[in-house]
Amino acid sequence: MELLTPDIGLLVWSTLAFLSLMFILKKFAWKPIVDSLDERNSSIADALAEAEKARKEIAELSSRNEEILKEAKEERNNILREANKVKEEIIAEAKTKAQEDAAKIMAAAKEDIEVQKLAVMADMKNAAANLSVEIAEKVLTRELSSKGEQEKYISELAAKANLN
Repeated sequence: MELLTPDIGLLVWSTLAFLSLMFILKKFAWKPIVDSLDERNSSIADALAEAEKARKEIAELSSRNEEILKEAKEERNNILREANKVKEEIIAEAKTKAQEDAAKIMAAAKEDIEVQKLAVMADMKNAAANLSVEIAEKVLTRELSSKGEQEKYISELAAKANLN
């Protein structure tokens, strides 16, 4: 049982050593440890506050980005609508101009055809007149005694005539 009951001297020295260790720790180590713990607590609190502030800023930026994106989409849609409108106007204008040009070309072509037709008719009349004059001239230069010979001669000349 001696092992279970401490000696009084040992108890005094152990208490004295413990108290002196506590005094030394309080004097030299306790304050820096507590200060570093307080500093660490304040830095953690500051970091949490900064993180919360950053989270709020990110949320604000995200909502602002969504607004900007929405505005950009609206602007893009407006530009596309305007471009389609301009495209349709240009196409309509081009169709109208093409129709006008086609009408002018058709009118000019009809006029040219009419002029050429009149020229061909005049040429045919001139050719027929010239042919008639030639035949009459040849008939007159050759005097035939009977009417049958004259008709036969006229038919031969008409057949030989160059109908260019």
